[in-house]
Amino acid sequence: MGTRLKLSVVAAAALLSATAAQAQYAGTLMARIGATQISPDVTSGDLSAPAFAGTKADIKSDVQPTGGVTWMWSDNVSVDIPLALGFTHEIVGDGAIAGVGKIGEVKALPMTLLMQYRFGDARSMVRPYIGFGPTYAKFYKARSTAALSALTGGTPTTPTTLSVESKWAATVQLGVSVAINSKWSVDAAVLKTKLSTRTTLSTGQTLDAKLDPTSFTVGVSYAY
Repeated sequence: MGTRLKLSVVAAAALLSATAAQAQYAGTLMARIGATQISPDVTSGDLSAPAFAGTKADIKSDVQPTGGVTWMWSDNVSVDIPLALGFTHEIVGDGAIAGVGKIGEVKALPMTLLMQYRFGDARSMVRPYIGFGPTYAKFYKARSTAALSALTGGTPTTPTTLSVESKWAATVQLGVSVAINSKWSVDAAVLKTKLSTRTTLSTGQTLDAKLDPTSFTVGVSYAY
């Protein structure tokens, strides 16, 4: 009975492993849905003259539903396209104007193409991966507040407006995929983008800043 019990346990473990294993072979297409938080790590320059010395800005984080598509080029190399509808980031005063609160907001749509290397066998239950690729950060629908107008000489009838330049940047990624079964898996990743941009006011003043956002994303994937 002892031998039979051991064989049964081994067989059950093998069956569980086979059931949990994910199929990430060459040619596999995976679609995912989840959520992403983008957290800028801002290093702000000073607003150009005329302005108080040390007039800076910070940008707040945002969380939005996201998705993505991954294609396995080989058993270990994949191409990934994250998908999103856009993020809304509040712009707040910093430095000499740290107490003024919100001075604007801007929508951001990061468009990224990643080449990934996935470690382990194509049917491994857990597959860590690394990725690298270009990002085009599109900024749009920037809006200012009355606080910004008050700081820069705007009026209720002629408020100060702003625009944020869209930029190319490089993104690196570290993630892991954990199989639920042969089709479904849970995917989590952290991405870092080296991004700098310039904000221009209708007054002609400019502010340069490094945004260098860190993105945290988690979702579920389905393999076709």
